[in-house]
Amino acid sequence: MFKNCLGALDGTYIKVCAPELDKARYRTRKGEIATNVLGICSRNMEFIFVLPGWEGSTSDSRVRRNALNRPNGLRVPSGKRSRKN
Repeated sequence: MFKNCLGALDGTYIKVCAPELDKARYRTRKGEIATNVLGICSRNMEFIFVLPGWEGSTSDSRVRRNALNRPNGLRVPSGKRSRKN
């Protein structure tokens, strides 16, 4: 275990069928049409937050920032901080 670790987060792509007009927004850097999903789990390996629906072209950092800024979004306990790897 990592000392003071609250959990882990990662993004993944899920392939989708997008309307022709929207395909450019959902195109990943590898050329697939997908949605970007952020998943966060606790140190006990339980999902505690999932944010689906971002276009595949959206960067992971933007999705993470949005998760932290949403009214009912991800909350990092006081005195802790969110870190990139």
